[in-house]
Amino acid sequence: MFTVSEDERAAICRAYEEGGEWAAVVELRRFFPIEDNQNALFAVRSIVRWRPAPVSPPSRRARNGASQ
Repeated sequence: MFTVSEDERAAICRAYEEGGEWAAVVELRRFFPIEDNQNALFAVRSIVRWRPAPVSPPSRRARNGASQ
């Protein structure tokens, strides 16, 4: 397991868009020592598909004594 920064993700996504999956694998390996092709390709696909979670609105809390 490893953590990918936004800059690393941007570089990997850029390589993916410009050269495809294997170009992104090469870019991934610039940052992380993943030797196995299958694991590197899986990581690239996960990184490229990742989207930040939507920000949810603050939850509403009932006032004290208010019935629901």
